[in-house]
Amino acid sequence: MFRFMPMLDARRQSGRMHPLLLTSLAIALLVGVPVAGVLSNLLSGPALSAGIGTFAHLWATVLPEYIVNSVLIAVIVAVLTAVLGIGCAWLVAAFDFPGRKFFAWALILPLAMPAYVVAYAYTDFLQYTGPLQTGLRAWFGWQGPTYWFPEIRSVSGAGFLFAFVLYPYVYLLARNAFIERSPRMWDAARTLGASPWRAFFQVSLPLARPAAAAGIALALMETLADYGAVAYFGIPTLTTGIYKSWYIFSDRAAAAQIAAVLLIAVMGLMMLEQKNRGRARYYAVGGRSAAQLTTTLQGRQAWGATVFCSVPVLLGFFVPLIILLRLLWQADAISFDARYLGWLENTIILGGVTALIAVAICVLMAYAARVTNSKLQAACNRIVSMGYAIPGAVIAVGILIPLAHIDAWNSAHGVALVLSGSVIALIYAYLVRFLAVSFQSVQAGLLKITPAMDASARSLGHGLASMLMHIHVPLLWRSVLTAGLLVFVDVVKELPATLTIRPFNFDTLAVITHQLASDERLGEAALPALTIVLIAIVPVVILARAIARGSR
Repeated sequence: MFRFMPMLDARRQSGRMHPLLLTSLAIALLVGVPVAGVLSNLLSGPALSAGIGTFAHLWATVLPEYIVNSVLIAVIVAVLTAVLGIGCAWLVAAFDFPGRKFFAWALILPLAMPAYVVAYAYTDFLQYTGPLQTGLRAWFGWQGPTYWFPEIRSVSGAGFLFAFVLYPYVYLLARNAFIERSPRMWDAARTLGASPWRAFFQVSLPLARPAAAAGIALALMETLADYGAVAYFGIPTLTTGIYKSWYIFSDRAAAAQIAAVLLIAVMGLMMLEQKNRGRARYYAVGGRSAAQLTTTLQGRQAWGATVFCSVPVLLGFFVPLIILLRLLWQADAISFDARYLGWLENTIILGGVTALIAVAICVLMAYAARVTNSKLQAACNRIVSMGYAIPGAVIAVGILIPLAHIDAWNSAHGVALVLSGSVIALIYAYLVRFLAVSFQSVQAGLLKITPAMDASARSLGHGLASMLMHIHVPLLWRSVLTAGLLVFVDVVKELPATLTIRPFNFDTLAVITHQLASDERLGEAALPALTIVLIAIVPVVILARAIARGSR
């Protein structure tokens, strides 16, 4: 009986909406503003006729190239992340080979490397004047254009780069699926005489398909949302088109048109992944105790598995890290001067404030879902969770459009308040983008708290607010810390929204790294880039420790 008391408390307020639900609805509406801002600029009054003309001009000039390049990069990323992520996950989960315990956690290290930082590092190393080609010419006596060398600043180069940075999304989800969902069926298939490869393709891989598809979808969303790497490579994509239209050509209609195309592409990815799963359900049988025994590989197979798992870790993390350290050493650019401290201070303040607000909002919304059991609350939570799928460039355009109207109204009425290009607008964009990251962690922690604790607290006279502060928050501190840390790191790495919305002469580590690299001052860019990596590696280490504990 006690289990339903929090829910009944919320239902007693039948004459009015529950305050928690009302707050969640307001937050969900604010998260939806960027999408509404983009669409409103296309579908309202004069903007519609202007938008049609702008879209026709874009389609006749640059939009096809933007779409083709984005699609080609996405295809390369989808194929490579599937091969690397699923392959490494299967080897680590099902086999024992030299270095397996190391690779179990090391394979997630590339998550600490922003794609644009890896792009800067590899460009310096692989370009014509870089150390690799210079060494090859000196060793083999090659001269000028008489030899062929792959061009890193290309669509294929960008696709490979993104794949080696983003494959951990697929690896993490697929590994968990292999460990928890397929052990007994795998054992049964092997008992019936199926070879390891046949059992993998006919049993384990189909069972892990939803998890792998979700990981690939995440990697593709990150690919489509990237600005720094493709802009540095000089590849025209949808994201670079949004930035050029808004920031360089001051064409709001064109930016909104391209943002709408990118938004449709991302939403299409989400719908495709959900449709791919259909009504299928994949359940774990027997829990952790049913985990399969690993097969020990011998000889060439063992070392082949080691090499296969080594390649993505080396190319996605260790090689870029070594290149950055070399750049920093050669440029002698280690200077913790006032400018660097200013960039670091701006970055930490933005990340810290955003993380605190995000955690507070997500605790409130997750708790509201627990105590109200409302369909409207569930819909609000889904809207908040979709924010991570919206690229930063789309969020920036979607926020700046309504803020420009508000600033115009303020100016007409003598109100000295400018929101566009302010720290408030920037934090708002971060919250829209990264609330989903915080919400998932907080909700997962809240689900682990048994409803019996709520019933006991209510029977002792605690109200909803008292129960949250004295029961749930103390039990949620690990989840809250993880959520805040993840949001902080994502803010530190975020480039498109920061580059578009930031106040004048307000630079962060990500922005200054991009600007220095764009000016080909890679030695100077190495210090802020390494700082970003060092900050980002903290949650990766925490995740690695969690994986190690889970393995034990």
